[in-house]
Amino acid sequence: MVRWAVELSEFDIQYEPRGSIKGQVYVDFVAELSPGGEQEVEAGSQWSLSADGSSNQQGSGTGIVLEGLDGVLIEQALRFAFKASNNQAEYEALIAGMLLAKEMGAQNLLVKSDSQLVTGQVLGEFQAKDPQMAAYLRYVESLKGAFSALELVHVPREQNARADLLAKLASSGKGAGRGL
Repeated sequence: MVRWAVELSEFDIQYEPRGSIKGQVYVDFVAELSPGGEQEVEAGSQWSLSADGSSNQQGSGTGIVLEGLDGVLIEQALRFAFKASNNQAEYEALIAGMLLAKEMGAQNLLVKSDSQLVTGQVLGEFQAKDPQMAAYLRYVESLKGAFSALELVHVPREQNARADLLAKLASSGKGAGRGL
């Protein structure tokens, strides 16, 4: 340490303790990634969202992977404070991902989901007969208006592995809610 102090003394560098930064990290992160001000979102750029839900005896949750401009990669694992079926968890993942993409200023969104039911209902291939599924579908339809282009595709679970892993982590209760 003394050797470094001597070496750096010629540059007139002073050490100042930074103090607690725990809360500031979140503020800086949001400010850095939020669109607006000097950051303009390109109209033709496509964002990619992988969403998956998981439900088991220990709980339920979602995994979201949002990839956007300039290598932006946001991964979230969300644990629910309520019981949800697997299909409800899949819809919750889609909704949470769409809200995140909207918040990030995405206009052109490609959504990948491994839920055949959710993709089928949103694309109009399946009917939502269950009242809860119909309510989820109506909400997703209302969120579509936030994007100039939105494409939803069904992918095999293997192509949605990252979101699937996050969803399983969230539903297991291990590490969920700790800023994954």
